[in-house]
Amino acid sequence: MNQSPSKGQRLLSVLADLIPNFFDRVLNWSDRTQLFFIITVLLFFSVPLIITPLAIWQQGIVAVMLLTLGWVVSVVERKHATGRTSEYLHLFMIWLSLMTTFRYLFYRVNYTLNLNSGWLDATASILLFLAELYAIMTLVLSFFQTLKLKERQPISMDNIPQSDWFSVDIYIPTYSEDIDIVRKTAIAAMAIDYPADKKKVYILDDGSSEALRERREQLQQMCDQLGCILLTRDNNDHAKAGNINAALTRTTGDLILILDADHIPLRSFLMETVGFFLKPKVSLVQTPHWFYNPDPFERNLVTAGKVPVGNELFYKVLQKGNDFWNAAFFCGSAAVVRRSHLLEIGGIATETVTEDCHTSLRLHSSGYETVYYDKIMVAGLAPEKFSAYVGQQTRWARGMAQILRRENPLFNPGLNLTIPQRICYFSATSHFFFGFPRLMYALAPVLFLVFGLNPVRGLGLETLAYALPHFLLAAFANYIAYKHVRFSFWNEVYEFAMSFHTGIVTLIALISPKHGKFNVTHKGLIVDRRTFDWRSTLALLIIGVFVAASIIAVPFWLVYSPEKAEAVLVNLFWSVFNFTLISAAILVGFEQPQRRMDHRLARNLRATIHHFGRAIQGVTLDISDSGARIVLEEDASLGDEIELDLVGDSDARVSMRCRVIRVVQDRDRPVALVEFLDLSRAQKDALSLVIYSDVNEWYAQRRESIDDLFRSFAFIAGSFGRSLRPSRSPLTASRS
Repeated sequence: MNQSPSKGQRLLSVLADLIPNFFDRVLNWSDRTQLFFIITVLLFFSVPLIITPLAIWQQGIVAVMLLTLGWVVSVVERKHATGRTSEYLHLFMIWLSLMTTFRYLFYRVNYTLNLNSGWLDATASILLFLAELYAIMTLVLSFFQTLKLKERQPISMDNIPQSDWFSVDIYIPTYSEDIDIVRKTAIAAMAIDYPADKKKVYILDDGSSEALRERREQLQQMCDQLGCILLTRDNNDHAKAGNINAALTRTTGDLILILDADHIPLRSFLMETVGFFLKPKVSLVQTPHWFYNPDPFERNLVTAGKVPVGNELFYKVLQKGNDFWNAAFFCGSAAVVRRSHLLEIGGIATETVTEDCHTSLRLHSSGYETVYYDKIMVAGLAPEKFSAYVGQQTRWARGMAQILRRENPLFNPGLNLTIPQRICYFSATSHFFFGFPRLMYALAPVLFLVFGLNPVRGLGLETLAYALPHFLLAAFANYIAYKHVRFSFWNEVYEFAMSFHTGIVTLIALISPKHGKFNVTHKGLIVDRRTFDWRSTLALLIIGVFVAASIIAVPFWLVYSPEKAEAVLVNLFWSVFNFTLISAAILVGFEQPQRRMDHRLARNLRATIHHFGRAIQGVTLDISDSGARIVLEEDASLGDEIELDLVGDSDARVSMRCRVIRVVQDRDRPVALVEFLDLSRAQKDALSLVIYSDVNEWYAQRRESIDDLFRSFAFIAGSFGRSLRPSRSPLTASRS
């Protein structure tokens, strides 16, 4: 017998229905400019709510009411999370969060800056306040970027004669990557569904040094085998940007698909993206970057499959928000660009080491449009080692800071950008300045508990009454937009891990924007033993020691200065919080050995096992370049060797001889673990197409897991146990 809904459930249902209907009526007539105007007016009329002074008990009541309201809204969104409801509840929570944030800021400026207790206290107080200003700025910018997320569907070319389709050049720039990595991408590029007379694949080799001469000869042999065209140059000026610009003068396609050497494309890539270019003003179609191997955070903290990876926030949310404002930008790969527009702006930008974003800025400034299509169309390799990850992130940090310094997208009158575009580009180019603010957050309680400095005057319950609504309502607002792509407190872990590195390079880029060069991210490396990356984590280790010392100092404060207990306990909570996150960030440098030689992917491929005249059907659970796990439709006694046929999503096929490692029972199903034997070159190529190219939709396209504040923090706190646990098996124990 079904129970009737309770009064509370009925109220939630009514709220979930009324709120979207109200916003529909208000916003039905508004375009992007009018939406921007509405937001500005709302903020203006909210000024009295921000500056009205209250007694501490009154502010405490207001804080409880605000947090209760935020919690109710989050419950409504969680229980009735249709796209329309979530969108409008998010807008409401943004407004509520901004009110509490600016009220907190008003309180900080007027009551807590410690400028009259000596120059050391004043310096610490100003530095902490500047760090908070940066954090508030990034919060406001992210709110703006996520006001409205644009969802796109592919535009069909079926009603256009193939003779009139765009011609497409596929560029695969390469410098020193392993030939096998480049080959996988080239094979998949050749297999992309598109008229053969309208598509050419170019390998752009930038490895002109004597040490790479043999590699160039191997690339030529590979191109001869596959039907690609090898383009080379005598230098590698301007690195990847120069490589692409050199190719522009030697090719003629209307459109150019750019793929990093490790970015294996789906066969449907062009059929799902080229249609957007039927609109003449479209210059660029960008798709997400997705990596089929765990990055250092996933592997070293043992989070794979449990926590969204670092770039999901950008590709699943921020780029779609940018796209709403016509500000989605080029990410260097997995993108199609219009040749004529690229030539018009002088080719790929070469003045910074993030040539991709810089190029987009110039395209937008020329009045052209970009498109972000949120479907994973490439499978790439993430950096295996933390040091390689650091190198990649610091290059992006340097390049974005260079763009900010050279172009000044927010205020430069020479750029023909809309106000929303300026805001989106300013958000992107200022993002990597989190380094020193994040370190200041870690050091602020240390300055009080270890050195006796007081960065916040009167820190105690009154400050918390203003600060907690600011922090928690921002978390509630971000939860609605980010709940599938960025779990609570993981952003802090990422920032702590990179804080010292990005802090240095962004400062240098602001002072000397011409300093620094493009560095290639090393991928395809094997991590065969446990090591600790002292070089990448040393600065954070030192910070961690100071934070630990601040926690140890608390009993001395409580004994010898009990009158300061309120401030001491608040700083203790702050230090414990910081120490937990810093510890997780440090453990990212504790390299975990790979358990397998080849990366395993979750793929459900149709499988047929041939054994003694029998054909046994099954489906793969996961697969690598060297083996697979296969669920069998029936129990069978398999010998040591079998013949295996695998079929992709669109009938790409490969047949192989396999060794049966063992057959196990998994949930009352027989599962065969097999290792591929003596694969020929043709079989390896066919297997690569089946695994990486012939895919309707990658499993990472849709994530079902949802953020939970307390569980997320507990999972971070458990990083010690997961990272330091003995490895279950050495690298050579299993290749499948």
